[in-house]
Amino acid sequence: MLDYIDQHLDVDLDLETVSGVAAFSMYHFHRQFTAIFGLSVHRYVQLARMKRASYRLAYRHAQNVTDIAMDAGYDAPDAFARAFRQRFGQSPSSFRKSPDWELWLAAFGPLDNARSKLMQKTFTTDDVTIRDVPATPVAIMEHRGAPATLGATIQRFIAWRTAAGLHPKTSPTFNVWRSERRPASPADYSVDLCVGIDRPIEANGEGIKAGEIPGGRCAVLRVVGYTDNLEPAVLYLYRDWLPASGEEARDFPIYCQRLSFFPEVPEHEAVAELFLPLK
Repeated sequence: MLDYIDQHLDVDLDLETVSGVAAFSMYHFHRQFTAIFGLSVHRYVQLARMKRASYRLAYRHAQNVTDIAMDAGYDAPDAFARAFRQRFGQSPSSFRKSPDWELWLAAFGPLDNARSKLMQKTFTTDDVTIRDVPATPVAIMEHRGAPATLGATIQRFIAWRTAAGLHPKTSPTFNVWRSERRPASPADYSVDLCVGIDRPIEANGEGIKAGEIPGGRCAVLRVVGYTDNLEPAVLYLYRDWLPASGEEARDFPIYCQRLSFFPEVPEHEAVAELFLPLK
């Protein structure tokens, strides 16, 4: 049902419509949905639309605020601006220029909690393949610091790669994790944002540097849907698959390639592949 909602954010999703898709009476569906997910259908739809709108504001500067407001289900930009400010403490234009990512993360806590209750995927050895992966030259933007500030680094990374003509459809996107997802000190969080390159990097003021994701054997695990949190898949590879496989990890961090992105696709259609380098 969450997949249906996320796939149809552009159409009317009132309780009657959604309960009809689920083949429940409105009364029973409302009670069941709220009991399972901890928020009403109406609030879930609002949060899902607002999350998509906030991503477009922060990362898709070619889209104007009026179009984003309409896509979020508002009849006028003013109504969208009031609702956005109430949710995030910033106007849409202010958020686009300088988002307060900590408030943003807090606002979507109920949405993430709802999805995590449904998206607890169990992985098996059949989900893992071993591939010989070629070395990939990459441009790297390092993020060092609290996860709450990662959104600002992603904004800078997208702006740089766009200006450099490195579109996701033609230049692969990677994340290389240099720390745990939740280190004891948030300031120790570390991840490299990478894009594949086929030419030298020009001098820039963003601290972008050239590097390489080394080639070799890798255990590969594909994750489809809600790829914001890949920790369960990472834990499966390290804690369950690796000890049982007889393989040995190589001296390079686990990394992922992001094959499709939200908001270009609905969140349940986003795809990422995890790579665990092997000896």
